[in-house]
Amino acid sequence: MGLVILLAVADVLTDAASVLGGDTTLQILYMKLVEAVSSCRNEQSEWRPAEAALFCIRAISNYVSVGEANVMPQVMDLLSKLPHQPQLLQTVCLIVGAYSKWLDAAPSGFSKLPLVIDILMSGMRTSEDSAAAAALAFRHICDDCRKKLCAYCKQLFHIYYTAVNGEGSFKGSAEDSLHLVEALSMVITELPPEAAKDALEELCSSVVTPLQEVINQGPEVLEKKHARELTVYIDRFAYIFRYVNHPGAVADAVHRLWPIFKAIFDLRAWDMRTMESLCRACKYAVRTSGRFMGITIGAMLEEIQGLYQQHHQPCFLYLSSEVIKIFGSDPSCASYLKNMIEALFKHTTCLLTSIKEFTRRPDIGDDCFLLASRCIRYCPQLFIPSSIFPALVDCAMIGITVQHREASNSILTFLSDIFDLAKSSKGEQFLSIRDSVIIPRGATITRILVAALTGALPSSRLETVASTAFVVAYALLALTRAYGMQALEWAKESVSLIPLAAVKEVERIRFLQALSDAASGADVNVLMIPVEELSDVCRRNRTVQEIVQGALKPLELNLVPVP
Repeated sequence: MGLVILLAVADVLTDAASVLGGDTTLQILYMKLVEAVSSCRNEQSEWRPAEAALFCIRAISNYVSVGEANVMPQVMDLLSKLPHQPQLLQTVCLIVGAYSKWLDAAPSGFSKLPLVIDILMSGMRTSEDSAAAAALAFRHICDDCRKKLCAYCKQLFHIYYTAVNGEGSFKGSAEDSLHLVEALSMVITELPPEAAKDALEELCSSVVTPLQEVINQGPEVLEKKHARELTVYIDRFAYIFRYVNHPGAVADAVHRLWPIFKAIFDLRAWDMRTMESLCRACKYAVRTSGRFMGITIGAMLEEIQGLYQQHHQPCFLYLSSEVIKIFGSDPSCASYLKNMIEALFKHTTCLLTSIKEFTRRPDIGDDCFLLASRCIRYCPQLFIPSSIFPALVDCAMIGITVQHREASNSILTFLSDIFDLAKSSKGEQFLSIRDSVIIPRGATITRILVAALTGALPSSRLETVASTAFVVAYALLALTRAYGMQALEWAKESVSLIPLAAVKEVERIRFLQALSDAASGADVNVLMIPVEELSDVCRRNRTVQEIVQGALKPLELNLVPVP
């Protein structure tokens, strides 16, 4: 049955369930399932009618009451009687996952758990598709039944070891195995602190052993391993640190594991795939552990700060962003955070010295300015008075027109955050420093922003949901709101450069009036339409666009250093 037909059938059934009620619809479908099961005795018999009935019952799962006590227990009993034909078993596993809330809430639901776990274990061993469905169902069950499953941790670990650690014949992919890691992690979250700490240690031990064996073979072996042979285990740590919500226990685990992580950082820093995986694991460790990280966070920052100078991995920047978010306002961390951001930004500004370099390294530009925005929000006291702040503004001016949506948006958001500094209680005290940097560059920044709005960023960048046109327009209006009539003069200078053949006087006036209203404190969102209208006018055809960009020359402007 084609996917389109299946989706259409599911839509009809959900409509029926919304009218008749889920429980009533379930009773009707159950009769069809009984008929189908009676003729489905083994893998050679006709199993498709049973699979179709199960698909229909799965489609209405959101409409069946979680306390339903008449039909669902019988459905669950029938599942174990079906043959283990791979496609049928995949659907059986999916229906188990779809009714995980029923297993938790219904009076007889939890008593069916041993039966459905046996089904899922069969699914994990039968085919790739059934293993994927079984792993996902297991995650749903552990999510919804987590409190009840706390008493069965030993059995859950047995399932995990059987499926993930090669003790069984798990047919799923490495991505599917992450569902099992997540499932066990969610149950560990519900354990009391001491029990959670022990369970987390056991879970981490099962993941770290293969990595430790590789490291024990020496640096040459670790360097030559394919990235996938490492990331399959590192990704599991990311899921553990993300879903085990015991900050102290996770911090202790990271502290114990740090020598392993450091060895991988030191010997695989050249490998983007492995570094992205490891930084993601560290990011979730920082997010979950917070200030419980203690001395480990210092060692982690020292490591990525040093490695970034040599290998320029963007993921070192986004890991730093997470650290700033958690520790930026902590006075005890101020010294090493200040050193870190100055070192990272200084090196980045040396890398991104032209639009060509931004084009070659857009991910670095993206993550650099995401980090810079985090610094403005969480630790302006460390960032804005620093010597690197003016250089980073100059760097942003170079990169505004980079032909990469995420990088361009990050730069524009960074500039908007600077312009909006007065809206922040933390940033208000640094307005004089900000002004000393922005005002000498104001005319140039405005002209580059007008150029970006009117064609320097291609139209394909402007048709996304989070439109770059909107981000550019907001930056212009925020600049005008911050600097009032001075910014309006900068805008007049820029717009006056555009020939009347491209933009009529009435269109200029409407645009400048919107900026004037912004300077007077009007709601920026209301003013977006006339600003974006200028963008549309200047992009109406290629000839006009070339005339406008030839007049504004943004790529020549942003290469001129400001004294």
